[in-house]
Amino acid sequence: MAEVLLTHSNHLFADPKQVEKMQPYPPLQTLLAAAVLRDAGISVALFDPTFEAPIPGFDRALARHRPRYLVVCEDDFNFLSKMCLLHSRELAFRFAASARRAGLIPIVHGSDSSDHVREFLDAGFDCVLTGEVESSLLQLLQTRTYSGIPGLAYLNPTTRNVTYNPPRAPRADLDSLPFPAWDLLDLTPYREAWLAAHGYFSLNIVSSRGCPYRCNWCAKPIYGDTYHARSPHLVAAEMCELKTRFAPDHLWFADDIFALSARWTEAFAAEVERLDARVPFKMQSRCDLMTRPTAAALRRAGCAEVWMGAESGSQKILDAMDKGVRVEHIAEACRNLRRLGIRACFFLQFGYPGEKWEDIELTLRMVRQSQPDDIGISVSYPLPRTRFYNIVAAELQGDPHWRDSGDLAMMFQGTYSTTFYRALAEALHAEVRRSTSSADLAGLWDRVYQLKESPAPVEVA
Repeated sequence: MAEVLLTHSNHLFADPKQVEKMQPYPPLQTLLAAAVLRDAGISVALFDPTFEAPIPGFDRALARHRPRYLVVCEDDFNFLSKMCLLHSRELAFRFAASARRAGLIPIVHGSDSSDHVREFLDAGFDCVLTGEVESSLLQLLQTRTYSGIPGLAYLNPTTRNVTYNPPRAPRADLDSLPFPAWDLLDLTPYREAWLAAHGYFSLNIVSSRGCPYRCNWCAKPIYGDTYHARSPHLVAAEMCELKTRFAPDHLWFADDIFALSARWTEAFAAEVERLDARVPFKMQSRCDLMTRPTAAALRRAGCAEVWMGAESGSQKILDAMDKGVRVEHIAEACRNLRRLGIRACFFLQFGYPGEKWEDIELTLRMVRQSQPDDIGISVSYPLPRTRFYNIVAAELQGDPHWRDSGDLAMMFQGTYSTTFYRALAEALHAEVRRSTSSADLAGLWDRVYQLKESPAPVEVA
């Protein structure tokens, strides 16, 4: 038996793009929340629906553990949960309904529930944990009350209106958190999936929370504009523990922005070397942070791949996004990383308001000149509480969310149609990844040029 059953709603096989990629990572935030509760003497269990059929597996977990509380705790460090995908929302709603039928108290935390509190409460959740999860959840379970707990939203039982408690300030001292409760999770299916698809096994880790930059399309419902980092020593120590316990071939630092501080990065590299914790890893950062000294420190620590938000090769579009970088930073970052043998990869974004064909051409030129090792492509995606969302709000139809991570549907009136942007993404991916013949690649680009001549109304898919 367990007082609390923790779960999440990221079922791998509900997302065709993620099935094709087959790079599944464990629910790190859920494991961290479990560790905090357990350290406080609260008995916990975990149901992981990543690979398992969600509803039958969930029902078995309820029967086995007979909890009093269900906590659907999404992974704040995984971009999939930040995208607020409809298939994940629907699964969370089904978990809440099942929990209600079984007499449990269902609680939810995540980006989507923080942005759409009323919808989640109407779906059966008793309360929504907005903002950072650990302290609010622990206080709720210890006091068994909703009143006065910062970072909580719930329905007033009399008026049925939503009551929002004051927000909770994000935790500044991340070193006080325990390591994730890895023992609750069976890593076997993760290891087998990675080895079968890629020939190596990757695990996730996080060194910081939040991002202080203010790109106007970036949603920050959990941490806002705050940024806090763990000490270099503890991050290296956790790397060492993962290396010793699970022998991963590779790590993913799931931070929104890694290596923000050059001084921190240098200290981190020194600690990794001192503890013999080195494991090849990939990370996400900004082009303007990838200076020569920082790149050298990252290489010492084991960095093999850096993903950077290049977004566009048009300075006009970067400025409109409030990105705060220059196009020349992109090429410079590539050079600094490549000279050390680190893969340089770009996130690209098409369809931002005001982007014309000449801006797209500048992005294509930037990609062809920089020759990134890989790219990820999206179209501009409006999420609540962003300046970008407010810019396009009048054009949105219904609930502006994609069903899965490969959707690429335009949710507002862009310069071109959804069909065009999907074709553009396919052609550019094929070119960068060299995944098709020259003749087939030419055909993909011919289709892009044909669609360019026929701008269409927004297609909400």
